[in-house]
Amino acid sequence: MANPLQFLQQVRSEVGKITWPARREVMLTTGMVFVMAALTALFFSLVDWIIRFGVSQIIG
Repeated sequence: MANPLQFLQQVRSEVGKITWPARREVMLTTGMVFVMAALTALFFSLVDWIIRFGVSQIIG
């Protein structure tokens, strides 16, 4: 087990290795997430509507 000073040095060394995404990349992937969420919501809304229609035809 490392002493606290060694631990902090190792943490600082590891943090220096992090590569943060550029603003453009963050905005692009965020947009893709919103588009995919909207498409998924649309798909499940359509499936729900089809199932509801089918059940209502069967029941009455």
